[in-house]
Amino acid sequence: MTSPSRKEIKEIIQEALSKCLPSTNVANGEQDEARALFNSAKVQAIKEEIVQVGKKLWLREYVDGNGGNISYRISDDYVLCTPTMRSKGDLTTGCLCLVDFKNQKICGEYSQTSEILLHFEIYKAVPEARSVIHCHPPHATAYAITGMIPQGDIIPEQEVFIGPVAVAPYDTPGTQVFAETILPYARNHNTILLENHGIVSWADTVTHAEWYVEIVDTYCRTLLLAAQIGAPIKRIPADKIGGLLDIKRKLGLPDARFDKLENENRNAPKGSISTKSKGSKQRGADSAAKNGNEKRAFAELVDKITDEVMRFGTDCKK
Repeated sequence: MTSPSRKEIKEIIQEALSKCLPSTNVANGEQDEARALFNSAKVQAIKEEIVQVGKKLWLREYVDGNGGNISYRISDDYVLCTPTMRSKGDLTTGCLCLVDFKNQKICGEYSQTSEILLHFEIYKAVPEARSVIHCHPPHATAYAITGMIPQGDIIPEQEVFIGPVAVAPYDTPGTQVFAETILPYARNHNTILLENHGIVSWADTVTHAEWYVEIVDTYCRTLLLAAQIGAPIKRIPADKIGGLLDIKRKLGLPDARFDKLENENRNAPKGSISTKSKGSKQRGADSAAKNGNEKRAFAELVDKITDEVMRFGTDCKK
């Protein structure tokens, strides 16, 4: 009978250790914590808010069929989201999914939305974003399919809550490439037109993200109606825009016109957005380093045990 090779012995040891080492139990413990969070009273309230907002989107005809998706980041590791192939008008709290940032479903009866990758990129780029809504409001989408940016400085609510609107280039929905099209704009815009597709908005709550959808679509509709009148559209005087931007700063909303934004990000004081982002990146680096160390330790343990087994086999033959 031929003796097993070192490679075969090593594979057996790897499999055995993977099943019995504490790291496996830790992973199971983390999943148990995620399930407890998913079923907690706090998250139940967010589920109910998502269901309510889904119905608002459907009633206002911002989504049709199974279109659109809603998510909420409930922790640094997990996102609550709507399922794929489900009308936003028919949502129940039992429809929602819990996923991690590797797009692995942790909890939920249905599969997560295929466009959750878009939401992930916004959460990664904007630390203060807690909720993301993607939908297809017809008047804003009318601008998106022409690639046109709505004229600015016309209505105060648009300037304060949305500001200049960006248009992200088209790519295939549901892909990573599509998700990354918003990266140049997500930091300075809470609402982005998606070329030939729809819009995406982010905010601190699900309800506020839905408000931004309403504001931008109403704004686009108003511009289209005004164009039919045939008279020139009056703009807010340039010397009055500063007052609106002051209100916006106090509300903590982003705007591409903030002259100091670049300097604030480069020399961010403690507690600023940049500091939070740096902290988030550092936590990610620390986590990656920890995982790398654990993998190296595991490999070294496997090699050590394999050496002992091989040595034992050699001694037995003597």
